[in-house]
Amino acid sequence: MDNKPSKPLPETLLKQFQKWKSTQFEEYKYLHKKLSEEGQSPEAMIVSCCDSRVNPTSIFDANIGQFFIHRNIANLVPPCEIDNDHSGTSATLEYAIENLKISHLIILGHSSCGGIRGAYELHKKNILGGDKKNIFLQKWLKLLLPTIKNLNKNLPSEEAISELEKLSIVTSLDNVLTYPFARKAFENNTLSIYGLWHNISSGDLEQYNPETKNFELIE
Repeated sequence: MDNKPSKPLPETLLKQFQKWKSTQFEEYKYLHKKLSEEGQSPEAMIVSCCDSRVNPTSIFDANIGQFFIHRNIANLVPPCEIDNDHSGTSATLEYAIENLKISHLIILGHSSCGGIRGAYELHKKNILGGDKKNIFLQKWLKLLLPTIKNLNKNLPSEEAISELEKLSIVTSLDNVLTYPFARKAFENNTLSIYGLWHNISSGDLEQYNPETKNFELIE
């Protein structure tokens, strides 16, 4: 960074911070102090999309310290590869399972996902990974290629994109178990893994059922 003075926070953010500090923080001040002194021990990790319309803590009405959250484009978990380009997500997963000893892991996808749509449309144009724009984004979205190639070729584009939103969650669930530490915890029944899809418009949640291989509405 250069030596120019930083700009003040936008007025809206400043007011929202001040409101949070005087209300929610004040109400749970004891909990903040406790977590600061004793450290965190979240019961679950959530892999969520970066999308600003998806807020895991709001969806589950969670309090500070309950969730260890990792966000990335299209809520993807890459397969286990020691020498890969996606170690941020892998490292977070490892830390949550090996160090924090989480009991639950949730892959949280959602409707109208821009990352999913972008990957599908670039693939249809046969330029995913080859376009000169959004180089880093495309490199990440190439993780979706195996799932895209398994889509029903006869589906109209909009249906295929909706299907991909859910199938990519299933792929991530499978990828989680390619990590030895995750598979060990899962097989020892110390880790439960869930695939959820959130409908932004209705607020509904659907959970993947590995027995029926369908996403089922949570009532």
